[in-house]
Amino acid sequence: MILNLLRELVPSPALEIIRLLKQSPGMTVNELKGALKMSYMGVKQHCDALVKKGCLDTWRHPVPHGRPEKIYRLTQKLDPLFNGGAPDPLIEMLGHAERVFGPTAAEKLLYAFYQERAARYQEAADKESLLENKAIVIARLRSQEGRLCEVEMSPGGDLRLVDYHCPLVEVVKKYPLVEEIECEMIERVLGRPVGRTVEERSGLRRVIYLIG
Repeated sequence: MILNLLRELVPSPALEIIRLLKQSPGMTVNELKGALKMSYMGVKQHCDALVKKGCLDTWRHPVPHGRPEKIYRLTQKLDPLFNGGAPDPLIEMLGHAERVFGPTAAEKLLYAFYQERAARYQEAADKESLLENKAIVIARLRSQEGRLCEVEMSPGGDLRLVDYHCPLVEVVKKYPLVEEIECEMIERVLGRPVGRTVEERSGLRRVIYLIG
């Protein structure tokens, strides 16, 4: 992922702000200040500079008492920072396979690809005994693939994996069976029922795998 490389080569508060906002529906300066251990004005200056460049936008969130809070969130201009792959060439390759080997060729390739990925997940997860630790291992592997995956607790207290980015979103649009394959893969590796939902809010799209 380009963002991770930039954070490693050129550490900066602006990049950390972008990372935090990618994993939220939007944050106030005070929330960012607490996460970054910076001054209020320092964070606000970085946010306002990113707004001027078209990287962030803002909206006002009403609160029970006092003035509405200003919420900062990412714009689509920053999407290339989170790309973890090259979806267009992959779609072209899958389409070529269909033309040469028949209409089921792309599906067969995708199943084979995810079988190999599942084996890699399984090998890593089997080193852990606790379900939560297995989930953490999977989240780490998925983050390496560019998915910004986190292990979280649902409002009901259940464990879940949350993908904050899909590097191959165009592939998923053309071949929606990928969604089913991914869910089955995680379910098989964890040995638990897994439900998949997608939330889209304030320009943020996240995929949630709820572990039963």
